[in-house]
Amino acid sequence: MTQYSPDLHDLTVVQLATQLRSRKVSSVEAAQHFLARARAHSDLGAFLDMSEDVTLAQAGAADARLAAGPAGALVGVPLAHKDIFVTRDFVSTAGSKMLAGYRSPFDASVVSRLAAAGAVTLGKLNCDEFAMGSANENSAFGPVKNPWDNTRTPGGSSGGSAAAVAARLTPAATGTDTGGSIRQPASFCGITGIKPTYGRASRYGMVAFASSLDQAGVLARSAEDCALLLSAMCGFDPDRDSTSLDLPAEDFSLKLGDAIDGLRIGIPAEFFGEGLADDVRAAVDAALKQYQALGAQLVPISLPRTELSIPVYYIIAPAEASSNLSRFDGVKFGHRAAQYTDLNDMYRQTRAEGFGDEVKRRIMIGTYVLSHGYYDAYYLQAQKIRRMIADDFQAAFKVCDVIAGPVAPTVAWKLGGHGNDPLADYLADIFTLPASLAGLPGMSLPVGFGADHMPVGLQLIGNHLTESRLLNVAHRFQQATDWHNARPQGV
Repeated sequence: MTQYSPDLHDLTVVQLATQLRSRKVSSVEAAQHFLARARAHSDLGAFLDMSEDVTLAQAGAADARLAAGPAGALVGVPLAHKDIFVTRDFVSTAGSKMLAGYRSPFDASVVSRLAAAGAVTLGKLNCDEFAMGSANENSAFGPVKNPWDNTRTPGGSSGGSAAAVAARLTPAATGTDTGGSIRQPASFCGITGIKPTYGRASRYGMVAFASSLDQAGVLARSAEDCALLLSAMCGFDPDRDSTSLDLPAEDFSLKLGDAIDGLRIGIPAEFFGEGLADDVRAAVDAALKQYQALGAQLVPISLPRTELSIPVYYIIAPAEASSNLSRFDGVKFGHRAAQYTDLNDMYRQTRAEGFGDEVKRRIMIGTYVLSHGYYDAYYLQAQKIRRMIADDFQAAFKVCDVIAGPVAPTVAWKLGGHGNDPLADYLADIFTLPASLAGLPGMSLPVGFGADHMPVGLQLIGNHLTESRLLNVAHRFQQATDWHNARPQGV
């Protein structure tokens, strides 16, 4: 076997897979390389759990598959999982003290599907507690640092995933997106991330936050990488996820490279108004001009209820969270208070000790809006407006093929920059929430830099089940530019 390059971590998933299949590098060598990098850059706070023995055993099995003959594209490729997915061989905490040290008796569907495809797990990645946050500062195990500037947030809740990919600690990572938690950290860290249509990927084994919004996705360097991984992750799961879409498996790589001449890109006026930082606008505008040079047309559209997405989301998501998190009571699994007087006191003490401030805040909001006398006034009205937001998208797709705009109003802010003001974090999600409420696929791709040389992402939103088109639109941009290959200094 030939000596591999010390810059193995600079290879994309597709490039590394090619090296593995040609036997220029072994899966064990690749796994050892990335494990060493993860340990060397532990100061980023990206990884919560690693097990070298488990990883190398998986890599050895992958090498045996590769040696036996033709193997799938992901066989032997190392990746890491957001700690919202439960795993048998690694601790699964969802970033919470409530699940500190917890080991699941089974793997999440996304984890098992990628394992079946031959991928090797490097470990579990830090995230906001129960995926509730936009800055990865709500993790009970400490914040994640942005590899472009260690004083800034990597975004959330999939901040550990985004930081690990950007810092070349893993070629790719899984993530989850409830209101923008893949797209926003991908933007802040200068990588590519995609949230597929709601129901494309099974939610079985994802620690639930808001069941009608949560969706698994992937973060990687390029759209080509994302297409490869998403193809393995997605699929009908009839016995374990009732919201899983009954659709045949799809290869999202098939349309990569298709021409985009005449593609109609919708530009929502509401995404370019007051509140959008000038540096973000400049990078997004330059990306749109690049698309015009590739033959696309820019079409003005309106998503008139964009501003309402914030109050709608922060009624519906906490309502569902208050129900989903009621299972964490100290009885069957997870943390239990050491001292209590009776059963009710055990519940109170356990939840007070186990949950962080943001989780408590959302449980209380959710319980309030579902309570007698307020359900109709808040929750029911929010669901009606959610339907209207979805209708706005369908009206827009009558005149355009995809929708483009900024992912976030600003580049990544300083850790602690929003202080004790949770509303500041909530408002930063204004451009990602509408697609989540409508169940639409959305992605972020790097398109340049803003203030202080911090990455800026372009958001692409498609109609239901148009992931192949979205990935190709991103891929064509990345064939013409080099932003997705930019690398933070010092890692």
